[in-house]
Amino acid sequence: MEEKFIAAWAAARAEAEGLGVRMRPVDPAEAVKAAHRILSGRRLSDGFNVLAEQGRLDLSLEALAVDRRFTGLFCDEEADEALGRLLEAGYTFR
Repeated sequence: MEEKFIAAWAAARAEAEGLGVRMRPVDPAEAVKAAHRILSGRRLSDGFNVLAEQGRLDLSLEALAVDRRFTGLFCDEEADEALGRLLEAGYTFR
């Protein structure tokens, strides 16, 4: 599951960068650890606000954290934080 998450996050980041959203590099070996750190803090993931403005929050770490494929990687608090951020930004689930 971790490998699929890492690949999905890398693909989402690449697509976001293609839209002009600036992203910090994430070492694949540290990706899951970085995701936990971001979702445990108060800082939004890279590009979150720009993705929200573009209607592309589906490319955010927060969207991946609540994706059924990856919920097993995150504790309830991290998933709740991700969901709260998405809902606050007006994200609509498809």
